[in-house]
Amino acid sequence: MGALPDGDAAPGDGLLPASAASGGADRAFGVYLHVPFCRVRCGYCDFNTYTSTELRGARQDDYADQAIAEIALAGRVLDALAEHDPAVRRPVSTVFVGGGTPTLLPPGDLARMLDAVRETWHLADDAEVTTEANPDSVDAADLRTLASAGFTRVSVGMQSVVPHVLRTLDRTHDPERVPQVVAWARDAGLDASVDLIYGTPGESLADWQRSLDAALSYDVDHLSAYALIVEDGTALARQIRRGEVAPVDDDLHAAMYEAADATLAAAGYDWYEVSNWARGGAVSRHNLSYWHGEDWWGVGPGAHSHVGGVRWWNVKHPAAYAQRLAGGESPALAREVLDDETRRVERVLLETRIRAGLPMDVLDADGVAAVPQLLADGLLDEEAALRGRIAPSLAGRLLADVVVRRLTSST
Repeated sequence: MGALPDGDAAPGDGLLPASAASGGADRAFGVYLHVPFCRVRCGYCDFNTYTSTELRGARQDDYADQAIAEIALAGRVLDALAEHDPAVRRPVSTVFVGGGTPTLLPPGDLARMLDAVRETWHLADDAEVTTEANPDSVDAADLRTLASAGFTRVSVGMQSVVPHVLRTLDRTHDPERVPQVVAWARDAGLDASVDLIYGTPGESLADWQRSLDAALSYDVDHLSAYALIVEDGTALARQIRRGEVAPVDDDLHAAMYEAADATLAAAGYDWYEVSNWARGGAVSRHNLSYWHGEDWWGVGPGAHSHVGGVRWWNVKHPAAYAQRLAGGESPALAREVLDDETRRVERVLLETRIRAGLPMDVLDADGVAAVPQLLADGLLDEEAALRGRIAPSLAGRLLADVVVRRLTSST
């Protein structure tokens, strides 16, 4: 698991500087609830997750109460911040429960966590409330309970339908379970999304097309497709280093992305962020809130938060997290206050990944000067540019890092 970034020490009471209240009325507010538990560790995973043998004293069945304690602390912190600007204390627009495998917790625990969010902040009338789920960690009764508690979406970790690809990823679910979970979700009144991974060593273009076709057959309204990134320290990285599996093929990655975009477009799905497609406007509003630099509070070990240009992150291990909360302390480990230029550059980084694009006037002079060549190279959408916005073309999505580097070269 990757190390947390450096930053200034966070105060024990978690209080935020008055500057974080500025402009709160102009930004949506979301909540991310991290559930750091998994039955097994997938070979590619670098997330802050723990199997039962790695908990070292932390208890999975105590976790909901610990998360609720952080939610209560968050309420106190934002109450104090609201003294500077009451608008910062606004209802929650989106909630996303991620992990790990959130549905390893009983659905009643997830419902209690959502109730704590509702009681602390209130939910907007049209709030989007999502949980991730592995296909083998949830059943029809669980999904009915979650829907009754106020959840509106479930995001199913499908990854692939090809057995040898799932084995390489150390995924243990039966791919036949995925359409069943999607059907149960629909029966419970939940929107359903599936997550795919492409570029697994040994996966062919035909394998990937098979997974895309299967996902479309489930009739979901949202689909995410992420390129496999081999992170240092993972089991998969060690296997590649030892020559046990083939390294990632960047050209094949590009071909797989192009296949996904063409297949999904033909089926009526629109891309709205580099790795996300939806039909009928069923975008993930929570994901979009990150790309738009909105405010969110991240609850749980290792969770990151952002409110009004202040970014902070919690201690990583569940035992350390529990210990801080039991002692009445904030679990925040460190934080940074972003200056105006850093926020501008981050906006370029984030909003050039979305179809709506970035307003041209956010660029500095060097960034504006880079636009003609990016257009000539076919990396920007010409129609968007005529409207004064910077959005990637298909080639630009494949080379998103190149686009950002050129637009921010002066920094």
